[in-house]
Amino acid sequence: MGSVYGIVSRPPIAGPLPDSKPLKFGILGAAAIAPDALLTPAKSHPEAVVVAVAARSKAKGDEYARKHGIAKVYGGPGGYQELLDDPEIDVIYNPLPNGLHYEWTMKALAAGKHVLLEKPAANTADEIRQMFELAEQKNLVLLEAFHYRFHPVVQRVKAIIDSDELGPLKSIQTSLGVHSGLFKSSDIRFDYSLGGGALMDMGCYTISAMRYFAGGDPTSVLSAAHELDSPQVDRQTSATLALPGGVTGDIFCDLGMPPYLKLIPRLPRLGAVIECEGGRIAIVNYVMPTIYHSITVTPQNGKRRVEKVYTFPTLGEPWWTSYRYQLEAFVNKVKGRTPQAWVTKEDSIANLAVIESIYAKTGLGSRPKSEFIPTS
Repeated sequence: MGSVYGIVSRPPIAGPLPDSKPLKFGILGAAAIAPDALLTPAKSHPEAVVVAVAARSKAKGDEYARKHGIAKVYGGPGGYQELLDDPEIDVIYNPLPNGLHYEWTMKALAAGKHVLLEKPAANTADEIRQMFELAEQKNLVLLEAFHYRFHPVVQRVKAIIDSDELGPLKSIQTSLGVHSGLFKSSDIRFDYSLGGGALMDMGCYTISAMRYFAGGDPTSVLSAAHELDSPQVDRQTSATLALPGGVTGDIFCDLGMPPYLKLIPRLPRLGAVIECEGGRIAIVNYVMPTIYHSITVTPQNGKRRVEKVYTFPTLGEPWWTSYRYQLEAFVNKVKGRTPQAWVTKEDSIANLAVIESIYAKTGLGSRPKSEFIPTS
């Protein structure tokens, strides 16, 4: 019932708390993801408001601002920097293509802005390390937006694993794939120069979830395979990794699964299966759980059960998306309060390091490093 409510109802627009000024957000780029990732969640958060957007095209920025009720627009060749220079802005939301994350996050931090950064945080682990080091020097908050980690369903799965109800881990499988035709051939996800590839896009989720459920990082890549969209750009990647304690991890990601018999579109693969010595946990839709999800726990010696969870005992509403939970945590962190969950510097660096190791195994190599050189 919670998932249906979240789709058909409109959450109340919140006002600022009397003792706390709302954080003012600016969006880099008129991005299609921003309404779900920030604009809608901010409407129900009393301490977050989106006040500006920057776009390469002033006309596109104006249209975007009208559509979403954003007061300020910065456009043209200098629009991004003008947004960063706006003294009213507290936080920059950076949903630019992967290959532009490093440059504009470094510039935003240099301008004294907190940053909510879309994933993957950059094209290389070293770039991510540099961004976090600058954030630490500036005493600013930088968060890689792995929104799924903030939703109670994923934390519930982790709690079941850690409870030892099913015994030690044996293997973890995480998948994220969509049917062909969802993304056009011109989509930036297929642009190598911008950090394209299935492993960068959907694969970053599968690796993050695998690492989170395992409670540790892979020790090696045992095997990896891919199907190409174009030279150096994987449309699909699968890999098997060795995890601590003899556990194995399998990931699968695909930006365009071919139809059955060349006619029937495939259903999305949005799940994870965790095998333990004493049973199995299967989760459906860990990425967008507010729409629908299920956790199926099957003990070897016990009764199978299905769980669904949309809220924490003292946090959230049934209609809160993973993005809304993420915004709650981000605002709390900036305000000096303890967030319910967090994606750390070490976590972000490690996730991209695994991506790079899989690309090395397939022979495709890491995505290109940014040519931007910080001036300070």
